[in-house]
Amino acid sequence: MKTLKLALLLCLVSTLAFGNVSTKEKEALIAICNATNGDNWTVTWDINSPINTWHGVIIENDKVVALDLSFNNLEGLLPTQIGNLENLRSLNLFRNKISGVIPESIGNLKQLTSLNIAFNALEGRLPNTIGDLTSLESLELFMNKLEGSIPTTIGKLSQLQKIEIFSNNLTGTIPNEIGALTNLMELSLSSNQLSGAIPKTVKNLVNLEKLSLYDNMLFGPIPSSLGDLTKLEEIMLSDNLLYGHIPTNLASLSKLKILMINNNDLKGDFASLGKQLPNGVQFEFANIGERKNSALAGTD
Repeated sequence: MKTLKLALLLCLVSTLAFGNVSTKEKEALIAICNATNGDNWTVTWDINSPINTWHGVIIENDKVVALDLSFNNLEGLLPTQIGNLENLRSLNLFRNKISGVIPESIGNLKQLTSLNIAFNALEGRLPNTIGDLTSLESLELFMNKLEGSIPTTIGKLSQLQKIEIFSNNLTGTIPNEIGALTNLMELSLSSNQLSGAIPKTVKNLVNLEKLSLYDNMLFGPIPSSLGDLTKLEEIMLSDNLLYGHIPTNLASLSKLKILMINNNDLKGDFASLGKQLPNGVQFEFANIGERKNSALAGTD
């Protein structure tokens, strides 16, 4: 009888500590802790305490649905076991010291709507499995050391509203598949080493509000179809190798607030265009070999 009572007590203690969270999820969390120097986190975990008391872990219906360890001094690699947190809807590891590659197992997180691993030291290529995150609405990977091309599988993420992968070392072209992301509101790929033309498929991004591609090696003309994206508020294309005439229909964008095209090889009557833009637009322009100019639209 005493043995039975002891067994029941141990079972109760285990239930209190870990609830009904699956062993796979519990082991995944511990693997993340071990792989990122958990003893030196700003806010550490007591793995002998209930999981729902662990900093940044959100549990619903005995499932780990969110993990927020931003600003928490994580240092090390992301373990493959992170892909076992299959019920995650939000993963926020912003502003840490995580290095190495994004594991391919990230593609197992099919319920994920928000992924933020920005401001770390991630390296290597974006895994093709990123395209398996078909519920994803926000992708934030800026301020890392990611390299290689943007996988074409990104075109499968039809729910995406925000892409922020600026300030990395990405190369290659912007894939045509980007045009499949018709819910996209922000595309920020500035300060990389992207080349090639701005894909014509951007004409499909009818909900786009911010297009930030400055400080790359993009060449070719600015697509005139940008003038048809009526929700655009910010167009930032400075410091590329763009050439040709600037599309005059950009002046019809009534919501435009910022138009930056300086340090390219563009042609046109910029002063005239500036007067046609909506009042108050920040308009910066210059041709290669000329001093950067700036003007406030709607003024002489």
